Amino acid sequence: MSKTTQKGGIASEVLASYEPVIGLEVHLQLKTASKIFCSCSTRFGDAPNTNTCPVCLGLPGALPVLNRGALGLAIRAALALHCTVQERSRFARKNYFYPDLPKGYQISMYEMPLATGGWLEIPLEGATKRIGITRLHLEDDAAKNLHEGFADSDRNSYIDFNRCGVPLVEIVSEPDIRSPEEAYAYLTTLKQVLEYTDVSDCNMEEGSLRCDANVSVRRRGEEQFGTKAEVKNLNSFRYLQHALEFEIERQIGVLESSGRIEQETRLWNVAAGRTESMRSKEFAHDYRYFPEPDLLPVHVSENLKAGILKSMTELPDAKRARFLRDFQITPYDAGVLTATRALADYFEAVVRAGAPPKIAANWIQTELLRHLKEAGKDISEVQVPPPELAKLLAMVNSGEITAAGGKKLFDKVFQMVLVGLGLGLDIITLAASTGLLQKLSADEIERMASEIIKKNPDNVAKYKSGNEGVFKFFVGQVMRASRGQANPQLVNDILKRLLS
Repeated sequence: MSKTTQKGGIASEVLASYEPVIGLEVHLQLKTASKIFCSCSTRFGDAPNTNTCPVCLGLPGALPVLNRGALGLAIRAALALHCTVQERSRFARKNYFYPDLPKGYQISMYEMPLATGGWLEIPLEGATKRIGITRLHLEDDAAKNLHEGFADSDRNSYIDFNRCGVPLVEIVSEPDIRSPEEAYAYLTTLKQVLEYTDVSDCNMEEGSLRCDANVSVRRRGEEQFGTKAEVKNLNSFRYLQHALEFEIERQIGVLESSGRIEQETRLWNVAAGRTESMRSKEFAHDYRYFPEPDLLPVHVSENLKAGILKSMTELPDAKRARFLRDFQITPYDAGVLTATRALADYFEAVVRAGAPPKIAANWIQTELLRHLKEAGKDISEVQVPPPELAKLLAMVNSGEITAAGGKKLFDKVFQMVLVGLGLGLDIITLAASTGLLQKLSADEIERMASEIIKKNPDNVAKYKSGNEGVFKFFVGQVMRASRGQANPQLVNDILKRLLS
């Protein structure tokens, strides 16, 4: 009997007999204007080595000073992830040599992290799962090694120190993740929460969000963890999932061949679609951690925590629940509309301007999101003014303009906003000037329909006897009488009411 195999050649029943154990370490750049221990800019894209000073270059005699804004954002992130923010935490020196580390050590936190013991709920099919968060701590970023793009890149590498000293928080999950799909859901949900709280822009392309994965496998039913490998270079959600799939199968293949898993650091090779050994995995004692002598311990008062908690925005889960309760929309609609804080805020603004919630939800999900996708823009970049969209939906809802006409009008308005002509926009005037506004009221249409029904008793009898095809005759007569100026949907609704 043949066995079904995966891409790597391991039988599916063999894969199913193992359980992956995954923990993620997420490094997040905080949304500050200056670095964590100096006043240099954190602006992305500036010329190499222009945002530097003696502190971030590690020059002798330079002393670090903690950025209070970075501390506040880190506390906000910790509270959003249900962590316990410690009253007292302390920076430590993590010693290792690498060309992108000018001081010869990284300033991080070790024995006394900023926050511990949090959790995050992730969505699964028809359910949720709670993933524990071990710790959240502050640290400074290293510089950026440049291995490509220069005439002598085949021989030399270059270093841009602009990133050196950029403020980071490291968020370490418990090993509660059991599949690449769960890892994807965890990272997606984490990114959403952190964007809502405005602690980071979470831009993976610019390095604002980076992820390392600790992966091991064990026989199902076993309690003891297997030997783990750390996988680095996971700079997209898709790469994370693919790297985990490969590494899980690789480790199972080693064990099935009576081999032994080595505790090591591996890199995800995007081009080859595989993980590759980088170095043996370091242990904590390899870094020779000791308290940072140039920085005082961090003290977080209850008043500081309370003030940050009070200033925090509504988080995604709470917002979804409120949308379901207050606006009577579907769970799917609520999920889409709360995907980002900017989209949720826009939806609420349209509803506050008078639009019925369900109609607003439908138009935003179809027309607005489609136009944004085609334009390659985000809702935070291009917005049809909420009061004008509310007016457009009111006109469609009342029959002053057809649904098709409404879509044409929306397209025109969106294009105007896209090129910066949305200031002072009046959608009612625009509808009238483009000929999309219906010229006949519902009362006028009803009078025409009543007269046509009275003149055609035979066709009325046919319709009432079940010949629904006759209905098209009445629609045609009303449209002819109105010279095409009646709203077709309104004509249909009025005729159905009168003929019944």
